[in-house]
Amino acid sequence: MVTSYPLPEGFSDFDVFSLGSALLVEGLVGFFLNAVTLVSFFKIRELRSPSNFLVFSLAMADIGICMNATVAAFSSFLRYWPYGSEGCQTHGFQGFLTALASINFIAAIAWDRYHQYCTRTKLKWSNVITLVIFIWLFTGFWAAMPLLGWGEYDYEPLRTCCTLDYSKGDRNFVSYFLSMSFCNFFIQAVTVLSSYQSIERKFKKTGQYKFNPGTPLKTLLFCWGPYAILCLYAAVENATLLSPKLRMVAPILAKTSPTFNAFLYALGNENYRGGIWQFLTGQKIEVTQSENKSK
Repeated sequence: MVTSYPLPEGFSDFDVFSLGSALLVEGLVGFFLNAVTLVSFFKIRELRSPSNFLVFSLAMADIGICMNATVAAFSSFLRYWPYGSEGCQTHGFQGFLTALASINFIAAIAWDRYHQYCTRTKLKWSNVITLVIFIWLFTGFWAAMPLLGWGEYDYEPLRTCCTLDYSKGDRNFVSYFLSMSFCNFFIQAVTVLSSYQSIERKFKKTGQYKFNPGTPLKTLLFCWGPYAILCLYAAVENATLLSPKLRMVAPILAKTSPTFNAFLYALGNENYRGGIWQFLTGQKIEVTQSENKSK
């Protein structure tokens, strides 16, 4: 006999199936695009540069987001979370770790592009490896704090995935959220904004527009802005008064980031795109190695 689990409050069968399908599509599409990015880096020698290693590291983080989304999709089709409270904590930690890492790598790429285009200096392998290790340790610290009592992981409104619990809105959540968001979103957004503004001014002087400098920040805010706004709202008001469906919009949008990032930083990078094409088809495309035309 098949067990019938009750629907999460505020959701219909169609809602649960639709949200689960959206999570599945996001997870599979993002996983495929970022997996191609990773494998191309290993297979194509010309791609193995310090700057491209940041793109590789971003793809690693985004693969983690996609895995998190796929688990959530599977649970949505079951209509319940099958992995217990410990599984919820693990799911929340893994999702938060990779999300914060992704945002930080986006800022690191912006910083690197600023130096490439504006100061004509390039990252060395020793520098980029140190930076990548620092980002993973830094985000690991913030993702681990809810496991240790500063902040908390709990179910999303759909109750088939877990993330930072904003439902209480107490002093513990507020202190953690404000500190975490300042160190992992505000500084990164300012870095992206200032870096690409400097690049845009450089482009205007030279008249050589290689890409739209405003796209990376707009994409970052589109994917992660709603989640930041939701948590900020929870810090001052009772977020549970909002419709559960409305609260699920933020995580759904956030999980589109791996797909956007793959198009922006891998497929949108002439050097990296040429390497991916060579990996997929065996046909080599000659590109200028001195300039990494990346978003």
